[in-house]
Order: sequence, then C-alpha cells, then structure tokens
Amino acid sequence: MNLRNKANRIRLFSFSTPQMRAFHFSWFAFHLCFFGWFGIAPLMAVVRDDLGLTKTQIGNTIIASVAITVIVRLAIGVLCDRIGPRLAYTWLLCLGAIPVMSIGFADSFESFLMARLAIGAIGASFVITQYHTSVMFAPNVVGTANATSAGWGNLGGGTTQILMPLIFSGLLMLGVSETLGWRLAMVVPGVVMFIAGLCYYRFTQDAPDGNFKDLRARGELPEASGEGSMSSTFGAAARDIRVWALFVVYAACFGVELTINNIAAIYFFDNFDLTLATAGMIAGLFGLMNLFARTMGGVFSDLFARNAGLKGRVRWLFIAMLCEGVALMFFSQMHVLALAIGLMLVFSLFVQMAEGATFGVVPFINRRALGAVAGIVGAGGNAGAVAAGFLFRSESISYQQGLFYLGAAVILASLCALLVRFSPEVEAEEAAAYEQAASGETRGALSLR
Repeated sequence: MNLRNKANRIRLFSFSTPQMRAFHFSWFAFHLCFFGWFGIAPLMAVVRDDLGLTKTQIGNTIIASVAITVIVRLAIGVLCDRIGPRLAYTWLLCLGAIPVMSIGFADSFESFLMARLAIGAIGASFVITQYHTSVMFAPNVVGTANATSAGWGNLGGGTTQILMPLIFSGLLMLGVSETLGWRLAMVVPGVVMFIAGLCYYRFTQDAPDGNFKDLRARGELPEASGEGSMSSTFGAAARDIRVWALFVVYAACFGVELTINNIAAIYFFDNFDLTLATAGMIAGLFGLMNLFARTMGGVFSDLFARNAGLKGRVRWLFIAMLCEGVALMFFSQMHVLALAIGLMLVFSLFVQMAEGATFGVVPFINRRALGAVAGIVGAGGNAGAVAAGFLFRSESISYQQGLFYLGAAVILASLCALLVRFSPEVEAEEAAAYEQAASGETRGALSLR
C-alpha cells in the first residue's frame, strides 16, 4: 500500500519519528523472538543427556521448531493487513512468551517436542517486522530498512548461542543442577519478550500518519473488508507465480540459516571435540554476521535498483543465492577447525545477504497484498528449514553430507530468482517512485495497486 509520509532516510540514532520508532522496536522485538525461538538450541547437548534423546528425536524437535511457523507466517501477514503490525506484534510477543517459559516443564521427548512446536509460532515475528518497515519507508531505502531490521533481528540467533550457555553456567555456579539449570535459563527470554510486547503497544503505530483503525475511520485507508479482505489479498498473492518463486528462494536462504542455528552448536561440539561454551561461541559467529551482512544485502539491492530498476534487484538476488550455495558446499567439506570457521563466515555472509536481497524485492510484488506476499515468502523460509531438517534427522546421513546436499539444493533454488519479472509499466512506475523518494519528495496521495 502507498501510504503518505514514508521516510526517505534511515536516521539510526533517532527515536523521535514514528518511522524510526517502528524500525527500532521491530528489529528489537524480532531479536527477542529469535532469542526465545532458538534459546534451547545451544543447550541441546545438556537436554539430550537429561531427556535421553536420540539423533532422530533431536531432528524431529528441530523440524517441530520451524514447522508450525510456516502456517503462522501465512496467517500473520494477512492479519497485518487487517489489524496492523502494532497489534499483531503485541499479541505475538505476549502470547509467545508463554511456551518459551513453559518448555522447562518438559520431562520426556513428547512433551519437549510439543513445547518446541508451540515456541515455533513466534518465528512469525519476522513477517511483522518486514511489514512494519515496508509501510514506513520509501522505495529508495526500503530494501536497506527491511534488510537491517531483519538482520538485527536475526542477530538473536547469534546472541542466544553465546548468552544462553553463559546464563546456564551462571545458574550452575549458584548451585543449580544441570537438569534444573536449562529449564530456568529459558525463563529469561520469556519474561523479556512479554515486557517487549507491552512496550510495542505503547510506543509504536501502524503507519506514518497513525494506526490503521484511525486511518480507516478518517477514510484514508480502505476498510479491511470487501475488496481488501483477508481472503482476497491472500488469493491475489497466492495466484502470483513470482510469490512462489520467492517462496523457494527464501526457503533456500532463511531456511538454511534456521537449520544452521539449530545444529551449529551440536555440530561443532561433536565434530571438533569442543566444550559446550566454546561450541556455542563459534556457532554464535554465524548469527552475529547479521549485524551487517543482511543489511549489505538490502543496501546492494537498493544500489542495483538505482542503476537497473527492479531488474537490478532480481539480478543481485540471483548472484547472492548462487554464491551462498557454493560457499555452503565448501564449508561442508572442512575438517580443520580454523578452515571450518572461516568458510562458515563466508557462507554466513552470502546467506544473509540473500535474505536481505529477497525482501528488497518483496515490497514491489503487490502493494495491495503486501502482508499476504510477505507472509507467503516468509513461510518459505520455514518450509525450507522443515525440508532441511529431514536431512539431519537421518542416522545414515552425516551432518557433513547433509550440508553438502543442502548447498547443491541452494544452487538449484537460485534459478527461481530469475522467474521474478515485472511489467514495463510497473518498472517505469517504480523507477519514478524511486527518483521521487531519492529527491525527498515522498508526499503523495494514498493509493492501492
């Protein structure tokens, strides 16, 4: 949707405008959700011993942690179109905190599996983050805004790998047993998520000029019924082949990142004979690349758009995906720790730049159904993680073999990026909007496409 008064600059140290408050609250909320979502991953070696889990059972919990997110992401994008990102994020944070804290009651494989399944719903936070920044920022910076907010959110996958073992170790120093320690450690992200939900409601708004409810009351935004209903917007997105091409692309970049977040600590722990804390620190480096890598993907998307329009955004997406697949295949073959860490960082750079490049394209597919498009594409990331999870639950396939096969699949998926095309009219319209935003003329009539 083309809302008025979108920001054409990102002022990182500003909290005075609704655009920048939405930017900072959305990435921080996503960061916390990521922390809660994967908080148990770096402690899996302890959980495995406590609950007596097999490799297959661990693989099943990995699949469960990302499977439910596919469904929730599909729904949450359309929900954003209807009630706005402010309320959607508030409810997700507050309700999502409950299973995060409740996982500590698990005393068997079955109860642990159900807890990870429930926690997976908070992964839908990504869609709200991308939706909120998309409606707040103009075309000349929307790729950078989307990539940075998502990247700093994904950074939670790195900080949890580092902080959760430290929280666990701190509890042990207080005399808590390992069995109780991992359970108490998960209370921390749950409490912080709940508080963040209340703050999101208090300090943000849906759009530059106000909340969706108020905009509709003033006649500045169509009602969330009839032509703009949930079913019609989702249907419009689902009928577009480009949306499903991006679904596959995102499955092969964000889906891979989710998989690595789930297995990295235990992979380094088992294959390089490291301590749990050291393995967690190394695994955390993968997620910490989000500090700048995903932003770079969005920045390059905006730069390619300056010179080649929407075609440039698509070309950059293909390049990033291809490099990701090649880097992953090389990483899978490393048996020396230093080389494995180096290749992991190169792979991490490209996987996260590919994610930023993907959502540098998403806002231009269908403005009328922005939430539905973002939801479907975002769900692709989790669908990819579910598919990859089956590689790592098999007792007959090693982690190295699974990573190699995954790299080959990414290379094939990169070809789907080339299916994303735009009509000459849309290309011209978006080129004009880019130039207008770049020149500072961001005001315009509210319209839907």
